[in-house]
Amino acid sequence: MSLNVIDLIKGQLGPALVSQAATQYGESESGISKAISGLLPAVVGGMANNANQSTLLDAITGANSTSLLGNLLGGSSNNSLITTVLSAIFGDKMNGLINAVSGFSGVSNSTSGSLLNMVTGAALGSLGKYSADNNLDRNGLSSLLADQKGIVSSLLPAGLSLASLGLGNWSGETAVETEKVKVTSYDDPKVEVNRGGNTHVNVDRTDDKDAGSIWKWLLPLLLLALAAWFLWKQCNQPANQTTTMTDSTSVVTDSADMMPMDSSAVTVTKTDEDIDLNGVALKGYRGGMEDSMISFLKSGGYTNAADDAALKDAWYTFDKVNFKMGSSTELEDGSQVQLDNLVAILKAYPDAKIKVGGYTDKVGDEAANVKLSTARANYIKTALEKAGVGAQVIGAEGYGSQFATVAATASDAERAVDRKMAVRFAK
Repeated sequence: MSLNVIDLIKGQLGPALVSQAATQYGESESGISKAISGLLPAVVGGMANNANQSTLLDAITGANSTSLLGNLLGGSSNNSLITTVLSAIFGDKMNGLINAVSGFSGVSNSTSGSLLNMVTGAALGSLGKYSADNNLDRNGLSSLLADQKGIVSSLLPAGLSLASLGLGNWSGETAVETEKVKVTSYDDPKVEVNRGGNTHVNVDRTDDKDAGSIWKWLLPLLLLALAAWFLWKQCNQPANQTTTMTDSTSVVTDSADMMPMDSSAVTVTKTDEDIDLNGVALKGYRGGMEDSMISFLKSGGYTNAADDAALKDAWYTFDKVNFKMGSSTELEDGSQVQLDNLVAILKAYPDAKIKVGGYTDKVGDEAANVKLSTARANYIKTALEKAGVGAQVIGAEGYGSQFATVAATASDAERAVDRKMAVRFAK
């Protein structure tokens, strides 16, 4: 099965970045998340639609040598590489895209445009790294992008389509236009039947004297509409899934599921794969914490970062490190493997330094939340020190619910996204 490029890019657009963007642009975090959920498939769709364009392929290849991913929020503004790519894939449709996403998400046009730059930067950087790590030549990269055409429209959130974004039909489906049948004495509007954005049937009734023969045209169209509606409903049923949550850190990661997507988004089951650490295989999720950290280090992002300010917004959430209910000293089974992986990464890159962060949801007394999250962050720091990489851990801090995005009245499963442990690179 072909790689889902959108999942690859999500790893760079985590909750911490959403929170920072909301603060910087003066918008709600839910609005930022909704905008990104619309822009990401649109950008990937634009790249897929221009998979053979040399300007795009050169930009992706060149992005691997830049520090785009190290400062997405600040470094994507007025970036000539991003500007060139956006012009190449959207052309005169870009303003329409920005306006449509602004109306859908509730953020301003200015914010929508800035987020488009940020998402494009994340796409270029992620694809550039993936291409380099997997030794893809231009043909391989072009094929990877072209393979995304079939899935882009299905990953747009409910309420958006390629047509509503002013981007036309990128998925390769053929729009079907029926012969117009005229009937007088009727002034009804056109009937448009939409099956997943693929088939459009228009019927104009303007000639009453031919009403006797209208049914030979109308009845098949009505049957087609009914069948299309049924198929559309079936295709948009959310997949059944079971999620197990713990008190502490069972959350969607900032490396694989970067934000709450609409219910129409495709659910991706994560499985362990071999993650290459300079010839050593670590078990982890593709696009997960280990994969994202190693990719960043291999790209030179850490080495090229001028100071700590260039690194402070990119947090890597643990996929598997979970504390037992109410505890700051006991980990759930299966947590140690990811701590061991982090130790291996730090030993492979002895110049790299990190900071540990702990977070809680909005439920409970905030002072207690800060105390618990701080104790957990210090526990992780101590564990890393005992493993021999303490000199590379320059700090640990608990933030309580300071960066929580889900209301305290939400369900436990919904609030789980805010209960997490994470690390970031530091200098």
